[in-house]
Amino acid sequence: MLDYIKKSLLTGVGLALRSKSEIEELAKEFAEQSKMNQGEAKQFLNECQQKYEDAKEGLDKKIEAAIEKILVKLDLPSRSDIKRLNQRIDKLTEKIAENKKE
Repeated sequence: MLDYIKKSLLTGVGLALRSKSEIEELAKEFAEQSKMNQGEAKQFLNECQQKYEDAKEGLDKKIEAAIEKILVKLDLPSRSDIKRLNQRIDKLTEKIAENKKE
């Protein structure tokens, strides 16, 4: 039963949507109510923090992928596309300046 509750608390998306302080508070409250010793409580808190970071990172990657898809569908240039175009413009400007000197 305790493992089931721990797994429920550590569920991915729900965990990622909570703030880090909320997760720590939930973990502390859970540890107190389940009468964990100090070592178990600390380990549980560390697990919660790691799961939070993993879930947050996974959610961030999903959001980035969704945004990238939207940009492709809208046919908008990415930051790297714009950077590449700026580099080409700089090179062409240099060549024009060199040709004017000659």
